[in-house]
Amino acid sequence: MQIGDLFTETSPWMVDTALLVGRVFIGVCFVVHALGKLGVVGKGNMEQFASWLASLGVPFAPLQARIAMLSELIGGALLAAGFLTRGACVVLFFTMVVAGVLGHRGAGYLITNDPPGAEYTINLAVICVMFALIGPGSYSLDAALF
Repeated sequence: MQIGDLFTETSPWMVDTALLVGRVFIGVCFVVHALGKLGVVGKGNMEQFASWLASLGVPFAPLQARIAMLSELIGGALLAAGFLTRGACVVLFFTMVVAGVLGHRGAGYLITNDPPGAEYTINLAVICVMFALIGPGSYSLDAALF
């Protein structure tokens, strides 16, 4: 082994382990955000989220709020489990694009802006694209079932 190999080489088990860790952490992140919209964690709840969407001019805000919450809850759980991973990532990608365009409109990129920018939603959308392109890896329900 050469010293350069430490910086450039990988193996299938390393890739699959990285995909597992990434999927679980990002999937749980989505689930926690959905639970926040339900009032289970944090200070928010569904009524406040729907009201905020209505203030942004989103039509059918209560319905849209529930759709966003369900996409995060179900999509995040599917991503974490590695089940129907690519489909879950497509749904989560579009949810994050809508969140970035509507929820962070005119706020720039940085989440530390006032109001917060779209940095977080853009990064989550990109991560979903990555998982959609690469797939769930061997340590997933998709690999076990399909």
